[in-house]
Amino acid sequence: MTTGPLLPIQNQLMRWLRHLGTERRLSALSLDAYGRDVRQFGEFLSENPQMMLQKLSAADLRQFMAQRRAGGIGSRSLMRQLAAIRSFLRYLESEGEVDASALALLRGPKLGKSLPKPISMGHARQMTDADLLAGSPREAWVLARDAAVISLLYGCGLRISEALLLTRAQAPMDGQDHVRVTGKGNKTRMVPVIEPVRLAIADYLALCPFSLPPAEPLFRGVRGGPLKPRLIQLAVEEMRGALGLPSSATPHALRHSFATHLLSRGGDLRAIQELLGHASLSTTQIYTEVDQARLLAVFDATHPRA
Repeated sequence: MTTGPLLPIQNQLMRWLRHLGTERRLSALSLDAYGRDVRQFGEFLSENPQMMLQKLSAADLRQFMAQRRAGGIGSRSLMRQLAAIRSFLRYLESEGEVDASALALLRGPKLGKSLPKPISMGHARQMTDADLLAGSPREAWVLARDAAVISLLYGCGLRISEALLLTRAQAPMDGQDHVRVTGKGNKTRMVPVIEPVRLAIADYLALCPFSLPPAEPLFRGVRGGPLKPRLIQLAVEEMRGALGLPSSATPHALRHSFATHLLSRGGDLRAIQELLGHASLSTTQIYTEVDQARLLAVFDATHPRA
């Protein structure tokens, strides 16, 4: 968890983050994101000393939103930042430190409805193949590592953070057909592992030059430390270029593809919710719209009277 420069809300911010970590058991990644969002709000207050944290007005909060808009932030990112600020102010209100009544007068930005953009089945399979970038100057074990991580994203529907949190002891080996995953809010779930994913992980383990104690991270960087998400993002960018895919083909799009392809093959929506680790079925239902959109596109492209 980073602390950044000293702000007028520094003490309250650190107490709130400790509360989120202990009471709500948020992950370190979530705490970093929440802290970053509220820290920017603290910098805004530093630049506007006439605004009092103890009695913020709706106009003060709208001015902050306008400044962030002018800085180029999108509606979805601004919505997430406002959610963090709301949580922070509600916490301080519960501690008797501020009056957060202005939040009731504040409306969030309107979000344009956008559907996840899955990768086609053929391209998703190609991205899990270590031979796709065989001409790359990177070592064979690194290509095998990237293929194993990407296989977990597409073959098991994991988030990139979930894949990189796996330890050596959790690797699905010796006929093990499932993996225990720790997701958002430190909730765990069991996810089936298909044979191609097990084989990709076995190939990586056979080539990995580092000792991997059971309780330590399964996936390593070139110097032996825990693998960083950015390296997988770069690997996917390289694969995207090799396959001529659009910029929407990201690591998270592989998770979208997992859900969409299961649904298109008759997968049960409730089962897909469990596999993805979604707290609410409504979050998973967006994939029904993706599948309908795909079917309509096929209809429009192929029907003689379309």
